[in-house]
Amino acid sequence: MAANVFGTERLDVRPWTHEDVEPMYDIYRRWEVSRWLGADPKVAASVDEMHRTVDRWAALATGAFGIWAVVPRIAGGLDGVPVGTVLLVPLQDGAGARLTEVEVGWHLHPDAWGHGYASEAAQGALDRGWSAGLTEVYAVVLPGNDPSVAVTRRLGMASVGRSDRFYGIEMDVFRVGAPAVRGPLTDSLD
Repeated sequence: MAANVFGTERLDVRPWTHEDVEPMYDIYRRWEVSRWLGADPKVAASVDEMHRTVDRWAALATGAFGIWAVVPRIAGGLDGVPVGTVLLVPLQDGAGARLTEVEVGWHLHPDAWGHGYASEAAQGALDRGWSAGLTEVYAVVLPGNDPSVAVTRRLGMASVGRSDRFYGIEMDVFRVGAPAVRGPLTDSLD
């Protein structure tokens, strides 16, 4: 089992492993999850695809950044089965270039919706970013994804409008400043 990246009151967050590909596939094979991901949403096609995803996500992990498994703890110990993903990664612009802006994001199995796991895991990722010296973090949400917009509100994020600057598709953009630097943020992405 991979070591935790961070923990919260009810969750352990750790790297995805090859032992996790079955629950990972169960999350990403669902249209209700995958429809909100990327410019060309599609469901995962196979467990083999998830093995490649584990390898790709492991290669992206550097410093404070990564794409990690969200694992609820149960009474008496760790359940060990991931229910979703939380990420803290540099954003990409429409051409795929890495930018200095950082994104927090979450994807959870529908059975895990409504338990506050997305907000709790994302707050833990933000805390990790603040500890690493980040001064602001963004979330990008496809229009119509009201549950994710609600998570941004619980995280104290403010809307900065709709933009096609990130990932090459029009998305609603939210931003939050680190607790030590909170105050007026600029109102636009320019």
